[in-house]
Amino acid sequence: MAGKSSMRSRQSVRDMVLSMLAVGGVVTVGYLFVPHSAGDGVHVVDYHTALASAKRAAPYPVLGPQGLPERWRATSVDYRKDKNGHNVWHLGFVTPTGEYAAVEQSNATKADVLAAAVPGGAADGSAPVAGQDWERYQGERYRGLTRQDGAATTVVAGSASYEELAQLAQALR
Repeated sequence: MAGKSSMRSRQSVRDMVLSMLAVGGVVTVGYLFVPHSAGDGVHVVDYHTALASAKRAAPYPVLGPQGLPERWRATSVDYRKDKNGHNVWHLGFVTPTGEYAAVEQSNATKADVLAAAVPGGAADGSAPVAGQDWERYQGERYRGLTRQDGAATTVVAGSASYEELAQLAQALR
């Protein structure tokens, strides 16, 4: 009796191994023949509707880019009130060189907007952009260009070079 039980047990194990090999083969064939995304993993968002809504709601002129080349890909957009009741506009991009750049705009104090956009930022001179002087700040991880217009502070910041940040700032309308 023990011999028959042992033989059945070996046959069950063999059947289980063959079943697992068959399933593994089907999965492998499926993986090889199903197309895979060749993209870079960047999730692009359309910001135009959010920009139009923010322009209607904000107590300051909200700025958005016009005429940026297609290689500037918007990846995040947000308009909200912060915990202190300030209006905050954010629009983030992946630049043509693969770096990060964002437009940050708020009616909070310049110091608060800069601290949020360029942590650890220190003054780094100025840069003329489209006939206006923008202040440069270099932070621990990000750099930024900033200017004050009435009640609004605009910061163009990110890991992008100052040249790419200036290109984004120049496109703001």
